[in-house]
Amino acid sequence: MQQCHTLVLIKPSAVQRGLCGTIIQRYEQAGLKLVRIRLDQFPPEVFAELYREHEGREFYQHLVEQMSSGKICAIVLAGPKGIVEKVRAINGATNPVVALPGTIRGDYAASMSPDNVVHASDSEANALREIAIFFPDLQIT
Repeated sequence: MQQCHTLVLIKPSAVQRGLCGTIIQRYEQAGLKLVRIRLDQFPPEVFAELYREHEGREFYQHLVEQMSSGKICAIVLAGPKGIVEKVRAINGATNPVVALPGTIRGDYAASMSPDNVVHASDSEANALREIAIFFPDLQIT
């Protein structure tokens, strides 16, 4: 079976709250494999590249500033085809106000601001692009 990959970023407030282990455990309990992990603070330019499709939108600058304000936990996960959708389902709705209980955002995020706990790739193509931003030495085929 072909392994597919995706990227998850545990956002600064969740790192500060000590949620990394709990969040990673959710993915592992769902049968996903941890391929690479990195805990680091990145400059705003990294997040400007990550969120470039949102440039010019009202929330863009705040998002870049918020993501670069502290350490994040960047994670590459592997699993079967459909991993991107599976991770997004585990995370819950982007807006935590409507995220279901039992999802990461439903359980740990109170609002979109200051953040919604996690970022996850929204497509296989974006997953490869985003993984390369945070793990440039990781070769995924």
